[in-house]
Amino acid sequence: MATLRKRKPVTTPPRTARMVEDIVGCKWSLVVLDLVGRGVARPGAMQRQVPGLTAKVLNERLRKLLRFGLIEREVFAEVPPRVEYHLTSLGRRFGDVLERISALDRELGTRS
Repeated sequence: MATLRKRKPVTTPPRTARMVEDIVGCKWSLVVLDLVGRGVARPGAMQRQVPGLTAKVLNERLRKLLRFGLIEREVFAEVPPRVEYHLTSLGRRFGDVLERISALDRELGTRS
């Protein structure tokens, strides 16, 4: 008589792992995060820096990065309105992780 094995329950990945998957899996998110990290704070300047980055895609990526808490939005009470984006402390820490991944990639690339 065959015995039934209990299967391990499927667990969801931690919030941070889902965030990394979502951000790293999207080239535009990484580009926008890099721009903000380099001090390019205004959406118009971001678009001018990256050929092919549309306003629609940029706004979607900015909302995603805001939702994850990697950037913050600063609205200035001016006419015309002005909006700037800056890295949060979490965003800076996430940028450090991405830099370490890039360093590992460069190191492994020299071994090939």
